[in-house]
Amino acid sequence: MLAAALGLQPVFAQPGSKPGPMQSGTHTQPAATAPASSAATPAQGGKMDVSALFATSCGWCHSAGGREAGKGPKLMGTTLTDAELASRIRNGRVGQMPAFSGAFSDDQIHDIVAYIRALKPQK
Repeated sequence: MLAAALGLQPVFAQPGSKPGPMQSGTHTQPAATAPASSAATPAQGGKMDVSALFATSCGWCHSAGGREAGKGPKLMGTTLTDAELASRIRNGRVGQMPAFSGAFSDDQIHDIVAYIRALKPQK
């Protein structure tokens, strides 16, 4: 429901229509009435809670907001460059991470990369 409020599309495909959640490939197509890019982002002057976006889309695999490994690796302190992180988010990794290019706008991907860079241990 939070994803709908932010104007996001579901990240998992309907059976038989797109790759599964652990395969690369586009998992959604923005709807004509509510494209993923319609959600306000800080870059557009709007307010978007990136931590909520991360939690509802990425937190299924990257535990504690990316601070701990889960099904996916720990993201806090990653050695990947910003460009590598953005590419991984867009294109996924076959058998390991789904592609989110159809779910997130470029601004949202930029905001998620900034969120990952800002991760600090929880107190």
